[in-house]
Amino acid sequence: MLLDLLPLSVRKYFEMSKRQRKHEMQMTIWYMPALYITLAIISAIITLILDLTFEVNQYMPDFLQIHADSTRILVSTLIGGILTLSAFTLNSLLVVLTTFSGQFSPRMLLNFVEDRKTQHAIGIFNGNFVYVLVVFLFIGNSGTEQFSAIPVVTIFLAFLSAITFIYFINHATMWMQVHNITYTMKKSSEEIINKTLKEDIEAFRTEDPGSLLEEYKEQAQIVRAVKSGYLQIVDYRRMIEEAQKDNIIVQLHAQVGDYILKGNDLVSYWGEETGEVDHMKYCHMIEIGHKETELQDIQMGMHKLAEIAIKSLGNDDPKTATDTIHKMAELMLTVEDYITFTPYLTDHDHQVRVILQEESFQYYIYRGFGYIRHYAKDNHLIITEMVKSLAMIAQSISPSKHQLLWEFACNTLDHIEREVIYELDKTFLLNNVKKLALITDNILDYYAIEEKFYPQHV
Repeated sequence: MLLDLLPLSVRKYFEMSKRQRKHEMQMTIWYMPALYITLAIISAIITLILDLTFEVNQYMPDFLQIHADSTRILVSTLIGGILTLSAFTLNSLLVVLTTFSGQFSPRMLLNFVEDRKTQHAIGIFNGNFVYVLVVFLFIGNSGTEQFSAIPVVTIFLAFLSAITFIYFINHATMWMQVHNITYTMKKSSEEIINKTLKEDIEAFRTEDPGSLLEEYKEQAQIVRAVKSGYLQIVDYRRMIEEAQKDNIIVQLHAQVGDYILKGNDLVSYWGEETGEVDHMKYCHMIEIGHKETELQDIQMGMHKLAEIAIKSLGNDDPKTATDTIHKMAELMLTVEDYITFTPYLTDHDHQVRVILQEESFQYYIYRGFGYIRHYAKDNHLIITEMVKSLAMIAQSISPSKHQLLWEFACNTLDHIEREVIYELDKTFLLNNVKKLALITDNILDYYAIEEKFYPQHV
């Protein structure tokens, strides 16, 4: 009842799961400043008590005993100084966000905002400003003749603000460099794989499904979505535990990142006794919201990297696109190392309890490079770099996935113009295709591709 009285912007945090709430709060720009402001108020109270109640100036050396008038001038001056630095910082932040949105991707904005260095810098400025403001409020009409704690702390905070301002400008400048942006995106996706997906899913995956209770599948009960939106988080661990208690198998009809409408099939379940199953509890294990999140969705990180490459192609910046392709190749190695491409999740007794949507390494290759090649069109330099990256991936992954890489490269070459390509572009492209063919053991198919580029040699 009390939640209904809160504004929607605040109430939504109480309606989220603990994990989602933590993620959303870290992505807001007020979270860290709020902590610093709280710390600043506590610090102001402590220093005021030390000077006004305990009169610690009596125990300080002479050079730390500052006259009351000098202290008031110092504090009042720094109010304007720190506010000015805060304004410059905010202006720099807006410039960075505008640049990211226009040149790279609008989805990059939250990555800069949620960066710890950005939040700490903004928090320090707001905390310092609040501190000097609170202190000035109490010492303005104080009868104390000498202060020590207040001026010392105030000078320290002024020094900290100056250093933080320089640090933030350097941080923003470094963050805007292309190689740092692509590296940050890649690391973010790797963290999703290494931490979130590995803990949430990989610990329960199995390649041998065993008994799937097929005799009960015809009587499967379907649970439909109660609202429209994106699948944001699935509590796989709890779902497996509850399915084990109910002795059923649960199958998901959508995966994290998918958009579904109210009334669409969400999950289905079947088993020996399904009459007493509370199907709504499985709905509550799946969070549906109005936007995509990165907590369990590696595809979103891939989309951000792909968008950087696509934007750079539109801005005639092939070097940025090349760097993005290299980072995407690194991400594919992480996908191959940490993701088991099987949809079956088992309980502790090795009985399948949850069945996910089918995924494959080919699916991730398409999500990573498919959009880039579409917008690259006849940019033979970018296509050459993509084929080169596919060859490097093939050298580092299991031979079982070599054919997928070769087929993707062949399909890419089938849709480029061969008549308008420069001779050297053609040479370098075919050299990389040949390298990929040798690694994937498709050298005969390579000769067929070569004949298409040099029909006069037939």
